[in-house]
Order: sequence, then C-alpha cells, then structure tokens
Amino acid sequence: MPQLIESTSAQTCSLSECEEALAHCNFDPLDPESTAVAAHWLKRLTNNRTFLADMLIDRITGRTQGDIESGYGPQAIVLSHRRGNMFLRANIWPAEQDLCFRNSGAGSFVYGVPHDHNFSFLTSGYCGPGYRSDYFEYDYEAVAGFTGEPASLNFIERSALHEGKIMLYRAHRDVHSQLPPESLSVSLNVMHVDPAQCWFDQYGFDLEQREVTRVLSPNATETFLRIAIGVGSDEALDYSEWVGRNHPSDRLRLASFEARAARLSNPCEQDDLWRMAEKSGGEMVMAIAKRRRAALAG
Repeated sequence: MPQLIESTSAQTCSLSECEEALAHCNFDPLDPESTAVAAHWLKRLTNNRTFLADMLIDRITGRTQGDIESGYGPQAIVLSHRRGNMFLRANIWPAEQDLCFRNSGAGSFVYGVPHDHNFSFLTSGYCGPGYRSDYFEYDYEAVAGFTGEPASLNFIERSALHEGKIMLYRAHRDVHSQLPPESLSVSLNVMHVDPAQCWFDQYGFDLEQREVTRVLSPNATETFLRIAIGVGSDEALDYSEWVGRNHPSDRLRLASFEARAARLSNPCEQDDLWRMAEKSGGEMVMAIAKRRRAALAG
C-alpha cells in the first residue's frame, strides 16, 4: 500500500511558501530524504486551514482570475504551476449523498475503479473523513498490459485518508479501489512529474478476476498516429510500418497494427498483418495479435 509518512508538525505555511520550498527540494519519490522534506512542507500546507477556501472564494467572486489551467476536470484543482519536477493539486471527494455524486455517478470520481498510477505523488487528507480505499500491491514488470491478462494483486488493507494523514503513492506498485467518504472531503497532492511517464501505462483492474481491464493513461502520440494512418497518406503509412517494427513502446506498436488493420476490408490481408504483428515481439502485441487472428478464423 502507499507508504505512510508520520508527521506531528504543527507549523503552517502559505501556498506560495510551500510551492517555493518544494521547487527547491527537487522532490524525488525514490529518495527517502527528499520525500521526507516534501512531506514536511505538505504537512505545513495541510495545517493551513484557510488557504484553500480563501483561494476558491477569490476565484468565485472574481477578485482573482486564476491563470492555472487544469486538464483533470472539475474534481481537481491545480494549485500551482509546474516547478521543476512537481506541482500542487487539490482533489474534491463527494459523498454518496452529495448532489454532484447523485447527478454524475461514482465513475465520474473514479470510485470503484481499481487502478495503479504511472506517476508517484504525495497526498494528505486536508478536510473531511477522507475517501476510503482497498489497497493492493503488484509487480508492474510482470504485466504486459493487455485486457484479460492475469495480474497478481496482493490485498493489503482498507483505510481512509483522514485529516492530516500523509502517504506516498508509488508509481507502478500501489493499486487502490476508492470508495466515497462518509462526507465531503478534500485531499492535497504533491505531484511528481517524470518526462518518461507518458510511455509507461496506467492500468485498470478487475479485483474479482485479478486481471487487467484496460489502459487508463492517455497518450496523445497514439491518437495522432491513429488519425494519420486513418487519413492514409503514403508518408503516414510508411511511418506506421516503422512504428510497428521498431518503436520501443508496445502500446504504440499495437496502435500501428490496429489502425492499419482497420483500413483493410479483406480478412486474408488482415490475417497477414496480424501474423506480422504476432512475430514482431513484445508480449502485449503478440497476445492481441493471436486474439485477432483467432477471431478472423472463427
């Protein structure tokens, strides 16, 4: 499960002080000393009981416009610009009785969607009883990432992110299935940014079957590649063949074969393409290619 970090500090800090301190500590989740420093500043910000409400009221009333855009949706509030390899974020966790939960459903808040993360982050319970999680651990290196693949998930415990609790979620190791809190809650995050993280997938899991269900992390390169192949220029098709043979990302190589197969109406040509994919290497691509060939034969 995420690493619990004990802190009894009663000191407080402002959002800007926290941001500045974290920008200079070079937060590295693999380094215990660096993590301890970052956790100390997150604890100090968590102890500041007014900063978040003041910031939100300023934005609601128009006193400040806020120049930070969020790609996470309305549940997440990005609190700082990216500084070095980190930024600050707040997450809102509605309870089942809250109107936004009743209108949008559990899935909109990732409740009941077991998943890992392709990044590490520190989190603290800022207010409320906190979301609950069933926590698991698994071996990322043992998983190729295709739907239906067995994943050895080891259950650890169920616990809540209560006020003042600080944890380190470790990329590609900690899996959790979140449950709504008993009442509206907010958490704070120190998000670690790794330039390579977009090439490492985040997975959803089926806890009953102990299987991978799907890849959750978006990848713009994959989307662009599929569109280019769909348009069908000679240059795009030539490039897609190179990707299918040589790209280090299994996910991108699979996208190359899937997009090219979608252009083919002849089942024999599709089978030839998937036979090529089956021999291209990489467990994910090989497993999907076998399934596609079996479907064509059946």
